[in-house]
Amino acid sequence: MSTTNTMKHIYKAGSQPDAPTLLLLHGTGGTENDLVGLAEMIAPGAGILGVRGNVSENGMPRFFRRLAEGVFDEEDLIARTAELGSFVDAAAVEYGFDRANVFALGYSNGANIAASLIFHQADVFKGAILHHPMVPLRGLKLPDLKGLPVFIGAGENDPIVPKRETDELASLLSGAGAAVHMHWERQGHQLTRTEAEAAAAWFKTQA
Repeated sequence: MSTTNTMKHIYKAGSQPDAPTLLLLHGTGGTENDLVGLAEMIAPGAGILGVRGNVSENGMPRFFRRLAEGVFDEEDLIARTAELGSFVDAAAVEYGFDRANVFALGYSNGANIAASLIFHQADVFKGAILHHPMVPLRGLKLPDLKGLPVFIGAGENDPIVPKRETDELASLLSGAGAAVHMHWERQGHQLTRTEAEAAAAWFKTQA
């Protein structure tokens, strides 16, 4: 069985040979198709690799288990992080895209596992767009992330991700050398159009 058969996914090649590939990572209850429209808005012409999480929580797909709201099953998170990393490596071989030119685009649970990948491997992404992420793991020595561009979108009134959580994640990434750009909305956990537009404007500066 091909390694890429281990996770449900969709793939669409970029319109140019040097176009980046966006790894789309949905929130709880989402699918591999959820962020396609967002990806096309942020990075027109980029390749798309949309992935569905392998964990089911009351029938809702997720990328890793949690013990309660905001309380992660760390052992499962670490295992699922490795699983996703191996999947992306295999997909790059199967579909022929440049593994070194992959940006993560994640929302909520998807942003959390994207952050976990960054925490574990310095060169896993060329950059990342994290909408409403949390700190995936604490007590972990981060790799050298020098210059890694990371966009974090957050809500000042997010009932799931407190501001201090967002600030801590930004501080951890910055402390490891990442170039973190913060965008705040006066909203909750939902992903707003203005936040998406801010991510698109930021992405243009990375191309």
